[in-house]
Amino acid sequence: MNKVTVIGAGNVGATVANVLAHKDFLKEVVLIDIKGEMAQGKALDSWQQAPIDYYSTKMIGTDNYEFTADSDIVVITAGLPRKPGMSRDDLISTNAGIVNSVTENILKYSKNPILIVVSNPLDVMTYAAYKMSGFSSQRVIGMAGILDTARYRAFLASALDVSPKDIQALLMGGHGDSMVPLPRFTTVSGIPVTELLDEATLNAIIERTKYGGGELVKLMGTSAWYAPGAAAAQMVEAIVKDEKRIFPCCVNLNGEYGLKDVFVGVPVKLGKEGVSQIIDLKLTSSEMEMLNASADEVRSMMAVYDGLGKS
Repeated sequence: MNKVTVIGAGNVGATVANVLAHKDFLKEVVLIDIKGEMAQGKALDSWQQAPIDYYSTKMIGTDNYEFTADSDIVVITAGLPRKPGMSRDDLISTNAGIVNSVTENILKYSKNPILIVVSNPLDVMTYAAYKMSGFSSQRVIGMAGILDTARYRAFLASALDVSPKDIQALLMGGHGDSMVPLPRFTTVSGIPVTELLDEATLNAIIERTKYGGGELVKLMGTSAWYAPGAAAAQMVEAIVKDEKRIFPCCVNLNGEYGLKDVFVGVPVKLGKEGVSQIIDLKLTSSEMEMLNASADEVRSMMAVYDGLGKS
């Protein structure tokens, strides 16, 4: 595996491409955008960074899908942010059109790539790419849980005044305020976080994590890009290197957790075939209740997608 395409040269897509180039394990990264000159400029800027930061990954920026031929992995970041006054259904309709179009274009030139979806609303856009591509569900994966757990771990590191390197955590469910935090699976160098933080502090951190994306939009007037870009790049690395890393990712469930035909975040094993295993944990009844509520919310968005063009 040597070639990765990133669709969308906005802040997130450009960050994915730049982080991948810095990791220096790929032969080529193609950055593609409807604004071809912007993609070209960002790719050129990254390539000019290579002699300074010491990497060899070739970067190409373009609006021409022919350059994506034979991609091993495609990261889809294209889509519009939700604007004030825009309904959720409008956002689904607009971004589904974009995701469907780019997926179709990719398939003209690459036979069976693994698709990593970053476009929002994340869970339903992963479903859209799955439907459009016709790929097996192990090859269409949404990036959400890695970002959500990273935010959670960062907040915990600040509260505990420890290195974020030592914090392991798991969040499940939909991407957004219906996510399911699992404090009993959160540890600091193997020590349960409940031994180190009181319940009120932990709950406050969980709440902040749920609205982590919104906090950044409020501060910057736009969505985050450093952490989401790095999260998608980490998934690419695990797949290309066949690392069998265990990450929370948005995938199609087929009976796991008692759920079927719904895209939600659960822990999976990532390797060269994409999702090689969905890890089915024994959840408590209250955790299952939260996961079911989250899955119901995702299902309602999937139903909106399924209804597009039928009215």
